[in-house]
Amino acid sequence: MSSRWQDEVLADVASGVRINDQHIVERIRQAVLMQRLPPNTRLPEVALGDIFGVSRSVVRKALTRLAADHVITQQPNQVARVSAPSVDETREIFAARRLVEGEVVALLALEPAPSWHARLSELCEAEADAHARGDEPQRIEHSLALHHTLAKHSPNRILGAMLSDLILRTSIVIALYKHSGLASCYLEGDHPRLRDALAAGDSGAARAALHAHLDSLEALLDLRPQTAEIDLAAIFAQPA
Repeated sequence: MSSRWQDEVLADVASGVRINDQHIVERIRQAVLMQRLPPNTRLPEVALGDIFGVSRSVVRKALTRLAADHVITQQPNQVARVSAPSVDETREIFAARRLVEGEVVALLALEPAPSWHARLSELCEAEADAHARGDEPQRIEHSLALHHTLAKHSPNRILGAMLSDLILRTSIVIALYKHSGLASCYLEGDHPRLRDALAAGDSGAARAALHAHLDSLEALLDLRPQTAEIDLAAIFAQPA
C-alpha cells in the first residue's frame, strides 16, 4: 500500500472521522480510481484494521463489498488484492464501456439546456491545466470527474450506474497495462470535442467522439500476449 494513501487515511482517523465499513469502501475505491493502489496490491485485514483503527470484522465486511464490485479479488485463505484483470477481460471492459457510455452521451446530447454543461467545461480546462503543470494525479482526478458527471446525469439511471462501475474498472486496467515509461494518458482535445458535441445536441457526434476517445485510450495500453520463451533443450539437457 502506498505511503501517501496511508497518510491520508491516518489523517482521517486523527481528525475524528467516524470509521465504518462504508468509509473504508469509499477510501479504497477512490485510491484505486486514482491509481494510488495499483493492481495486485495486497490488502491484509490486520494491516487495514490498524490503519483505520477498526476491528477485522469491519474490514472484512468492507472487503466483501469491494469484491462484489470487482474492485478487489478474494480467494479462500489468501490475502485480498486489488483486482488485476487479464488482457481478455481488459478488452471486454473497453468494449462494454463503448456500448454503455456511447449510449449515455447520445442520450445526454438530447437533453435541453443541460445544467451540467458548464461543469464539463470547467473540468476540461482543469484537466488541461493540470497536464501543463505536470500534475498527473490532479489530471486523473479531473478526467474521472468528467466521466462521472456524465454517469451522474445519465437520463437512463441503470446505464449511469453501469458506467460508474466501468469507469472504475477502466482505471484499474490502465494502471495495470499502460506502457512502461508513459508518464500520462492525457489525450489532448478528446474531452473538449466530446463537450462540444454534447453542447451542439449532436448525438451521433457525441457517440463518435466518445468512441474515438476510448479507442485512443486503449491504444496506449500494452495488451500484447506476455509469453516467455522456454528453452526446452536447457530444461531437459542431461547433466554432464
